Amino acid sequence: MTHQADAKPPLAVTSIILSMALIAISNGLLFAYIPVKLAESGFAPWVAGTMITALAFGCFFGCLFTSPLVRRVGHARVFASLAAMIILAGLGVALDPDPLLWVFARFLYGFAICGLFIVSQSWLNDACTNAWRGKVVAIFYMAYVLSIGFGSYLLTFISLEGKTAPLISLFFAALAVLPASLTRLHTPAPPEGVAIAIRRVWKISPVAFAGALAVGGLTMLVQGFTPIYFAAENYSKSDIALLLFLMQLGMIGVQYPLGALSDRMDRRYLLIAAAVIIALSAIIAGFLEEVAFAWIILVFAIWTGATESIFAIANAQANDRADPKYFVAVSSTLMVAWSISGFATPFVTTLLTGYLGPKTFMAVAAVIATAYGLFAFIRVRQREAVPEAETEPFQPASAQAPYSAEIWPETPDSEATPVPR
Repeated sequence: MTHQADAKPPLAVTSIILSMALIAISNGLLFAYIPVKLAESGFAPWVAGTMITALAFGCFFGCLFTSPLVRRVGHARVFASLAAMIILAGLGVALDPDPLLWVFARFLYGFAICGLFIVSQSWLNDACTNAWRGKVVAIFYMAYVLSIGFGSYLLTFISLEGKTAPLISLFFAALAVLPASLTRLHTPAPPEGVAIAIRRVWKISPVAFAGALAVGGLTMLVQGFTPIYFAAENYSKSDIALLLFLMQLGMIGVQYPLGALSDRMDRRYLLIAAAVIIALSAIIAGFLEEVAFAWIILVFAIWTGATESIFAIANAQANDRADPKYFVAVSSTLMVAWSISGFATPFVTTLLTGYLGPKTFMAVAAVIATAYGLFAFIRVRQREAVPEAETEPFQPASAQAPYSAEIWPETPDSEATPVPR
């Protein structure tokens, strides 16, 4: 549904990419600041865990209701409105630590960031031609992930006293509104609706559907609970900020090699490999108290990269097996599966953390990754791989927010259920 005749040159799409990168800097700073500030203020680790649960819960609703909002008022207005919600969420965090207020602020942030991802990806897909869409999407994800890390690293230079950190976060969030608001890109056509077809997607690729279901929770665990754990272990804010920054480089060091290999062999073997890497990383992470910090960074970067790999390769695996007319329904359904897991897993983990301690997320991640790896292995034994000539080229994607290539599909069949309006 891309308007090829009206597509803009590559330079024009930088406005959307720049806006999302600035939002990522804002969000990365808060990702590092919130658990460190809560730990310094004497709150137990499970309190910070509720912030992750609230964020994921907001993301679930963002996945459901962004398309109806865009259908009503268009991409540009929804983008601006969601950016305003990011700012409001930041204002909530700028106040003194109040668990109830901060939980609501993180819910609002989750709703807004998921919606921004969906809108920006749809906008970029509409503006790009087939010749360079893949490169633009890769640059988009790389810019966002690295900006998240850069935002986290900024905490190294900011005092926890006063409101400096949240105010700087608000500055970047407000600045992000300008590029998207001043863009010359045309506004895409309103979506007709998003179809959720769980049974059909399961029939198309159980491994891909289970991968999306697993990786939503796995992402929230490694990205959300890692700073909580290290804050509880009394690591300095500088160490935590550096760790969160370098973790994101795992997307380059792990996802790209696994993704490239997945174009040359059965993708399910690479999904199994990624699951094994996650399980081993989570287990090893539990025994790193007495080692050099560089080894800790390496383990968590590999863990993060493997998590990103499952998300991207599972999307490619689903598209390999799907008829092109179902691509959008597949994307939308995987997005919802991601968001359900992204809420449920941190919720359970937070409850368990109160009893088992801050290392709980490592055990939960190892269990989920092992279960998914075993499931994928069983499926390999039951079903042949897609012939290499029929596979779609791998495209990098970030598991830190669900991927939705388009948000304007026709309902594909009677199994599809429209998202609530």
